[in-house]
Amino acid sequence: MSQATQLDFAIATLHRGGVIACPTEAVWGLGCDPFDEAAVMRLLAIKQREVAKGLLLVAADIGQLEGLVDWAALPPERRDAVLASWPGANTWVLPATARVPGWITGNHDGVAVRVTAHPLLAALCRGFGGALVSTSANAAGEPPARTQAELTPSLRAAIDAVLPGDTGGLDRPTPIRDARSGTVLRG
Repeated sequence: MSQATQLDFAIATLHRGGVIACPTEAVWGLGCDPFDEAAVMRLLAIKQREVAKGLLLVAADIGQLEGLVDWAALPPERRDAVLASWPGANTWVLPATARVPGWITGNHDGVAVRVTAHPLLAALCRGFGGALVSTSANAAGEPPARTQAELTPSLRAAIDAVLPGDTGGLDRPTPIRDARSGTVLRG
C-alpha cells in the first residue's frame, strides 16, 4: 500500500472515531479526534491513563488551533515566544477556551498543544482537517515505542490503524512549557 493510501486510510479511520498509531517527533504516538468523547475514552483505556491528567493536541498549523486557545489571555511577549517556536518540536500549555472538552484538559485550565514540523504528522492533521490528540503509544508506566516494531502486540490489537513512517529522530519527547510563565514542565 502506498504512503498516500495509508494516510487516506488513517484519516478515514479518525473520522470514523478510530484510534491510530503514527510516528511523531521522537516516539510513536496514539491519535484520535479530540472532539469524539468515545474515541478519547477508548484511547485513555488503551493507555491506562486517567482523564484527569489531560491530553496533548497536535496541529499542522496555527489555524487549526483557532477557537481552542485563548491567545488574549497571554501577554504579547509570551504569545510571541510560543509562535516563534512553531512549527517545531515544542509543546506549550496554553489557556484553553470553553470549546476544549474536559476530557482533553483534564483537571487543568490550559491545553497542551504543538504545531508540528513532522511532515507525516502534519499531513495527517491537514488531511483530518484539524488538531488531533497525540500521546505516546504505550501503557502508562511503560516506555514509549520509538519504532513501529516496538508497538506492543496488545496495543496493536486495541487500535484501528497504524500509519507507517519514521519518527523525527529526537532523542526524547518534546519539551512541554507553560506559556504563561515559560516554566519547563517536561524537559
